[in-house]
Amino acid sequence: MSDTLPPCPECNSAYTYEADSLLVCPECGHEWSPAAAGEGETVVRDAVGNVLADGDTVTVIKDLKVKGSSTVVKVGTKVRGIRLVDGDHDIDCKVPGIGQMGLKSQFVKKVSE
Repeated sequence: MSDTLPPCPECNSAYTYEADSLLVCPECGHEWSPAAAGEGETVVRDAVGNVLADGDTVTVIKDLKVKGSSTVVKVGTKVRGIRLVDGDHDIDCKVPGIGQMGLKSQFVKKVSE
């Protein structure tokens, strides 16, 4: 094989493989089309698979320790007006009582309004 397969867009695992016309990640089970892998905009999904967009309201589904502090973002904390960014922490937001911080989409659930 002359070219290497791209890493998983969900968990960044390098162990992706081809299954029929899809690429598959053995670590998180994510499947995607190779044609979609090269397109510009990535889709960010919450812990249950809902597509997130700028301005959405999400709820934290797990207690999260704030790095470098003794503060904890409690489960059930509602965060309004999120902004999607590239990187490991793909949500930029202002958490009530804590302030500006980045969250991983795998630890939030979209609130249906």
